[in-house]
Amino acid sequence: MNLRSGRGPAVQFGIFTVGDVTRDPTTGRVPTEHERIKAMVTLAEHAEAVGLDVFATGEHHNPPFVPSSPTTLLGHIAARTERLVLSTSTTLITTNDPVKIAEDFAMLQHLADGRVDLMLGRGNTAPVYPWFGQDIDQSVPLTVENYQLLRRLWDEEVVDWEGRFRTPLHGFTSTPRPLDGVAPFVWHGSIRTPEVAEIAAYFGDGFFANNIFWPPSHYTKLIGLYRQRFEHYGHGRADQAVVGLGGQFFMRPRSQDAWNEFRPYFDEAPVYGHGPSMEDFTSQTPLTVGSPAEVVEKTLTFREHFGDYQRQLFLVDHAGLPLKTVLEQLDLLGEILPDLRKGFDELRAPGVPSDPPSHASRVAARATAGHDVAVAAG
Repeated sequence: MNLRSGRGPAVQFGIFTVGDVTRDPTTGRVPTEHERIKAMVTLAEHAEAVGLDVFATGEHHNPPFVPSSPTTLLGHIAARTERLVLSTSTTLITTNDPVKIAEDFAMLQHLADGRVDLMLGRGNTAPVYPWFGQDIDQSVPLTVENYQLLRRLWDEEVVDWEGRFRTPLHGFTSTPRPLDGVAPFVWHGSIRTPEVAEIAAYFGDGFFANNIFWPPSHYTKLIGLYRQRFEHYGHGRADQAVVGLGGQFFMRPRSQDAWNEFRPYFDEAPVYGHGPSMEDFTSQTPLTVGSPAEVVEKTLTFREHFGDYQRQLFLVDHAGLPLKTVLEQLDLLGEILPDLRKGFDELRAPGVPSDPPSHASRVAARATAGHDVAVAAG
């Protein structure tokens, strides 16, 4: 089943938010936390209205960010949307208890009728580790052990388990069980850690590169490693591995208007302000500032660096941009979606999946595997 009504399988396009509460440099106004949280809900609803496929939220536990409870936010959005895939752009596998991740996302699966996946990551805020009783020096072993436990909690009805970083489990059953007996599809996000690419490849999961702050060459090594190991573990050809990318844009019908309007937001942005000029940043990173045609042209070049991939998420609501402006950005993105889909579909190599596994496709694959086992046994 394809969640995009009326269209065949295609690259998924969506947006992700980091939920920053940032001063608008043109007005000096800072939104309240309440306003920012409500704005994220509005963005998700509008994303579905303009034809986007995915809404994803980050997880942060420090100011100036507000999305500390992603499944609460996504559960609310699930009740207000019909076909949007609900995901995370980071779920902290290091500082969240795997039991709670298993329970929260299984519950969300049921509420959203399967329109759920998630992206696991180590996070980029060092103090979060002691806040949740963990040691940042153990972040990689924590990632490996916690994910191994998470998989067992979803895949096995009764779990007996003992590890280094939490108390043992004896005869434990995580509830609710995953919808239709199939866990959410998992992405692993990383910008520097080969062990994360290895985990994703071993389990046949997706790999996501945020593709925002650095040149493409920064990500090609990790994506290449993931593809190579995906094939090594027998999940398919390297070019069939499930890859997702981030990206950023600011566009207006006239390119110069986009540059003039976005410049004060770029210059003051907490994540990259007071650094390289906007001209240098757009020439060296995936950030696109310009006309809709320029956004299409540059986005289609991502395939040249990373090969065919299945999900493209854009960060559009950051740096203090007012909600009205961000909604206008989504309107423009909706207008160019047909060109983006067509461009990627025309370039795609034979036999390479166009979109990531959906809940329905995973349920069907599980049924087929069970049938094959039964036939072999009979």
